[in-house]
Amino acid sequence: MWKRISLLILLILVAGPAAIYADSGQSTRIVDPNQHAPGGDGRYPYRQKSDYVMKELDLKSGDVVVDIGAGDGFWARQMAKSIGADGVIHASEVEQEKVDNMKEKLADVPQVKPYLSPLDGTALPDNSCDLAFLSKTYHHFNEGGHVDYLCHLRKVVKPTGRLCVIEMNPALGSGRGSQHAWPPGLLIQQAEESGWILVRCELMTGTNHFIAIFVQKELFGPQPPRGRREIGNDEN
Repeated sequence: MWKRISLLILLILVAGPAAIYADSGQSTRIVDPNQHAPGGDGRYPYRQKSDYVMKELDLKSGDVVVDIGAGDGFWARQMAKSIGADGVIHASEVEQEKVDNMKEKLADVPQVKPYLSPLDGTALPDNSCDLAFLSKTYHHFNEGGHVDYLCHLRKVVKPTGRLCVIEMNPALGSGRGSQHAWPPGLLIQQAEESGWILVRCELMTGTNHFIAIFVQKELFGPQPPRGRREIGNDEN
């Protein structure tokens, strides 16, 4: 009995330091100078964090998602596992060839509905989606059109729905890679201009990419008026 307990304690102690490198909810203390070094195959390192991303999205059976710029359908397939038979993934693309390729590739996943969308919107009804998901898509939007697109998504997403954006931080890229990226600060600024409020923004360890999740501003309700500041109650 005691041997088993001792072995369990030993395993926890051994596994403990590794947990510090994990995302969301773990310490940001640097215990290894190489813990943020890029890993993976270099092309889609953020896809290797799919379990973490799915945990962050916390999708439920019956959810409706619009996957904007769905590409080869990788994320659509991942999300379909969580939404069940009653859920829907609207996998949008602006090129018919990509839509056709997804239809063929994801024929075994009926929840995924690939479709051709316009450049300036999703062509989906108002209040029809629980989540708008953009992975490596935001930087492709028309120059100067980001705020308008985010305003459009505010209509498409339900009042309690969310917006999720995955992008590379250009400060961590080089060459062409830094061009296919978007500054997290600028994203947050544009989202707030559009009425979205950030609830989480986090670097995905070892990827040079960040994930940002937003909700609608109205969820926070009106702010109470600030009264006269009393002595001894100054905010820190």
